[in-house]
Amino acid sequence: MRIVFANSAWVSAAERLILRGGGWQRVKLRVRYGLIFHPAAGPALVDTGYTPEALSGERRGRMLRLYGALLKPQLNAAEQVLPVLRRFNLSLDDIRTVIVTHFHADHISGLSLFRNARFIASDAAWARVKARTAGQNLRHGVFSELFPADFEARLDGLSTKQQIAAQDGLPGGVDLFGDGSVIAVDLPGHADGQFGLLFTGLDRPLLYAVDVQWLLTALTQNRTPGFPATLIAEDAAAIEPTSAMLRRFLASGGEVMLCHDPAPTSHDLAPEAA
Repeated sequence: MRIVFANSAWVSAAERLILRGGGWQRVKLRVRYGLIFHPAAGPALVDTGYTPEALSGERRGRMLRLYGALLKPQLNAAEQVLPVLRRFNLSLDDIRTVIVTHFHADHISGLSLFRNARFIASDAAWARVKARTAGQNLRHGVFSELFPADFEARLDGLSTKQQIAAQDGLPGGVDLFGDGSVIAVDLPGHADGQFGLLFTGLDRPLLYAVDVQWLLTALTQNRTPGFPATLIAEDAAAIEPTSAMLRRFLASGGEVMLCHDPAPTSHDLAPEAA
């Protein structure tokens, strides 16, 4: 199995907002999404990153327009979903599975592009989205207009899948493809229902920890940002226990990758030759 990550956009933030003790200089953050080549399930996406649907789409409500105006993401045209799929001779219709790690806009912006895909996500978190009003969802960072109208009909919930216990330094979780190759690991703190992905079949186990932290330095040096960054966390008290689990995984020889860390990794898509 192979996995590559692409960078859908850049978002700039003051370092001190994402790293305790940081300065006022701006840090250019990535907004990653992944492409898995699974031998049985075929090509599958991990989130969608930012796409024009969230930043200029006609269906955007007033609050989503404000969100885009405040964050000002700069789309990376070369690594949007369509050109990345073309690099691998794939089309949108070839993607039959999109793994949705959580429901924030920079992870679900492009869901409506995938007409043939099932969506693997937390069905418990989706039930809470449905139970809330639109205003309540906004307070949880969820913009309802980004979900396809038939999202629930295509939802493949985590609760229907087999649990795998922690073992040999690897965290436990939910077996997404039934072969132990990709495990959904619960990562409370940042967002309701957020889970990361443990890839067990690589030379070094990789845990894609999504948005537990923005910077790997904040994780490895225990420099989790405090107020006001914690205001946007679903459960701020859970961030440190989740981060401690990731540090233990690193200490056992695993590799942790984050969605927004700006440093390139060996799993990131190489730029196309000119």
